Amino acid sequence: MLPQLQLANNTEITTPSFTSFVASFCAFFSISPAVMRAFVYCICVGFSTLSLADETATGNLPEGKPVLNRVIESAQKNATRDYVVNDHNLADELKNIGYETYRQIRFNPEKSLWHGEHDYEMQFFHPGFLYQQPVTVVTIAPDNSEHTVPFDSNNFIYEKNAEPLAGLTDAKSGYAGFRLHYPIKNKEYKDEFAVFLGASYFRLVGKNQVYGISARGLAIDTAMPDGEEFPHFTKFWVVEPREGQPIKIYARLESPSVAGAYSFEIMPGKDTTMQVKSWIFARENVGKLGVAPFTSMFLYGENSQIRRDDYRPEVHDSDGVMMLNNNGEIIWRPLTNPTKLQITSLSDVAPKGFGVLQRDTDFANYLDAEANYHLRPSLWVTPKKGFGKGKLEIVEIPTDSEVNDNIVAYWVPEAPFKAGENRYFEYELKTVEKQPMPYGLATVERTRQGISQLPGFETTEERNVRRFVVDFTLPEGMKLNPDEVDLILDATNGKVEQARVYKVDGDKSVRVTFLVIPDGEAVVDMRMFLNQNETQMSEIWSYVYEPQ
Repeated sequence: MLPQLQLANNTEITTPSFTSFVASFCAFFSISPAVMRAFVYCICVGFSTLSLADETATGNLPEGKPVLNRVIESAQKNATRDYVVNDHNLADELKNIGYETYRQIRFNPEKSLWHGEHDYEMQFFHPGFLYQQPVTVVTIAPDNSEHTVPFDSNNFIYEKNAEPLAGLTDAKSGYAGFRLHYPIKNKEYKDEFAVFLGASYFRLVGKNQVYGISARGLAIDTAMPDGEEFPHFTKFWVVEPREGQPIKIYARLESPSVAGAYSFEIMPGKDTTMQVKSWIFARENVGKLGVAPFTSMFLYGENSQIRRDDYRPEVHDSDGVMMLNNNGEIIWRPLTNPTKLQITSLSDVAPKGFGVLQRDTDFANYLDAEANYHLRPSLWVTPKKGFGKGKLEIVEIPTDSEVNDNIVAYWVPEAPFKAGENRYFEYELKTVEKQPMPYGLATVERTRQGISQLPGFETTEERNVRRFVVDFTLPEGMKLNPDEVDLILDATNGKVEQARVYKVDGDKSVRVTFLVIPDGEAVVDMRMFLNQNETQMSEIWSYVYEPQ
């Protein structure tokens, strides 16, 4: 039998008031007796895993890659200098254009880099609008010679209101970003599978997916009272690709607090896979370092308490956060759209994996034939180096529009990152469809809630009682007898009553239903899983309910 609660299930919750993004926030901790068992566990494994937190950038320099070594060396040197913003002398007319005008500037596909020469092609984005810190793009030939890709307005099509903007650039203007194409579905057409655009943001898709969730190079001070700092990629080196091989990209990153160097090795396919290596150098003390960040959107879903006047049952790019902790436990945290900024976290030592997922891939649950939310990718991180003791932090921001990305998640190392220090992080980032891995546990299929209708437990002005229904799908071959199931269910800042376990949907699923009675206005943190014969049979359902 697995322990009821390991370190990764120790949830830290912060619920600050939401004024001008973040005005203030307070924290409180929920610790059960099982945390002591987790503490003992950490002592046992600590000596083998804490070393991951001590990984340094200078101790992980690549061999046989002179260009990448120069990129790392320049980042290290730049961290000793003041941060300088380089806008490549971008004309004010380009900085001040609106969204519609920006959309009227299109890259000509026939001008793609390596057009007709490789199975890969690269297209570029025009600087301007929101993208006011252009990037320099350099190609690396097989002999390691470097060639800067000059900006050429002849490679773009300027339509309607954008026509007068063609003469405002020169060869040194730089690009807003770029996108990569490769024949994933068939040899006749090259599909877009990756895009780097804006700050340190990038997006990936697999063969059967459309763009949704974004990744980032680094997050700094996300949801901190003094505001977030957004590092920018300033320069890219793209290694000329080889037929059928991954494409390699190096990048420089800059911000007031850090300078960094990145190596991305991307292989497009059914699941597009990216190998990430990063060397980070601190200019100043960093309040909160967010590693392997995700940015996504959750407007409403099956678990939302307030329903929208919309024909679409659900609207979200992602529906939950998953962690595979060091002890092999799988924690599933459904996302919410809170009424005020909400910050929660899952702690661990050297997690085996984590990600932000779109597990619901059924078109009938969205009915959106334009946004195609059922085709949005999940992103999964497999840590390799640098991920020691820390926490997976989840930020949920209130929003009333699906155009706003209101979900952020990232790994926060426990050790502070101080001026003059350096860190090395290495991980795999992969797009996945529904589940990042096969495993023989009952999986949360849906989470729903509603008012209580049972006598004595009605929701009133004096008492906020909610009924939760959580359905688990059984993997093939699993025999689960509800009469023999031990329901492990804990709640902080509230109590749980009338819990039941029974089979539904022709015995294909197991339903858990219970009442939640909050102690007051504080959020209720819940954890639940199924045991049978002292064996854990399900993943861990972890949920934060905000009384409304």
